[in-house]
This record gives sequence, C-alpha cells and structure tokens, in this order.
Amino acid sequence: QVQVRGAPEMGMVEGVDLANRGRGATFSSLAGWFGNAQLGPIYLGTMGVISLFSGLVWFTMVGGWFWYQAGFNPAVFLRDLFWLSLDPPDASYGLSFPPLAEGGYFLIASFFLLISVLSWWVRSYLRAEALGMGKHVCWAFASAIWLFLVLGLIRPILLGSWSEAVPYGIFTHLDWTNNFSLAYGNLFYNPFHALSIVFLYGSALLFAMHGATILAVSRFGGDRELE
Repeated sequence: QVQVRGAPEMGMVEGVDLANRGRGATFSSLAGWFGNAQLGPIYLGTMGVISLFSGLVWFTMVGGWFWYQAGFNPAVFLRDLFWLSLDPPDASYGLSFPPLAEGGYFLIASFFLLISVLSWWVRSYLRAEALGMGKHVCWAFASAIWLFLVLGLIRPILLGSWSEAVPYGIFTHLDWTNNFSLAYGNLFYNPFHALSIVFLYGSALLFAMHGATILAVSRFGGDRELE
C-alpha cells in the first residue's frame, strides 16, 4: 500500500489554547495501514495527566498483585496469567474497609481506576467544548462509564457489600459474569440485555462508519469543517 505524506496537520490554531498541546508530529507506517498515519500533536491537559497517572497506578497495582500471586516467578506468571485475579473483599466485611490482603488493596486500586476513567471523560468533554465540537463521543463514553459505575460502585453500595464488585482478572471476571447470569436469570433470554448489546455494538459500528467516512473525504477537506 502506497502511503502519501505531506506536511503534518497540526489541527486548529485560532481561538484555541495551545499552551499544553504537543509541538511536533510523526508518522507511523503501521498506523497508516489501518487509518491515519500521523501521530500527534497530542494534548493531555490537567485532566489527561491525572487520568493517565491514575490509570498507571491501577495497572501497576493489579499487575503487582498478579506478580505476588505468581510467587515472583516469571514462568508461573505467564503460565497462570489468565487465572490470576485481584478479588473484592469477602461479603462478611460489608461496606467497611478490610485489611489490605483481604480486599483493601482491591478497593484502593478501584479508587484509582475510578479517578482515571472519570478524569478522561472530563478531558473528552472539555476538548470538545474548547474546539467547538459536538458532545456525541462524550455521551457515548458516558454510557459505557455508567455500566462501569453500576457494576463496580452503585450496585455493591445498594446491596451493602463490596463483594458484589467485579474482580480484576481475565477468567475471574468472566466467571463473575456467568454467575451473575445464573443468579438473576439467563441473560441470553433477557430482552433488555439483548437491546443493550444491540446498541453497544450498533453504536460502535456507527462511530466506525462515521470515522471512516471523514477519513475517506479528508482529501476534500471533510475533516476541516470546524475551521
């Protein structure tokens, strides 16, 4: 595939705060195989930095717990990675803060994950507002965050126990989903669950189609309508 490159597109510059925006841009041939090959300029801002830092703390905490469960053995870590898990506290603790080894570590990690996700949403909203764009992506992202909040925060609080939260693990979170389905009726036969899946994948398809359309007409300036 031939990739034609010109001067990098640096984005809108009029009426936009450029203080925290990256000054340069590079190109990636690998990215060019799938879409736009340009990487940058990047704008993080305060909310973006908070989000990335908090997300890194969560990722490090979960990864560190997996490493501890594997006995600090890289071979065991790779062998058992799909079975390793950071689990929520036992039901006997209710909504209290348990010892670190019995769920307290899980709650601390969850706090950083919550801050990371919400900060990134605020960043996406502020970026759209600053650039005069619609808030469509923000609200689509918010619907996914709502599911995240219901399962990991709101539902456990309403049920009075952190044990109802979703564990951090590959197979364990799938087991949690299966057990949830068995406890509250088979989700495969739940019409509201079916509708939620339709809208989930339907919205993903629509956003992909929209992005592909804008990319396809960028040669005609379709991506510069805001200017």
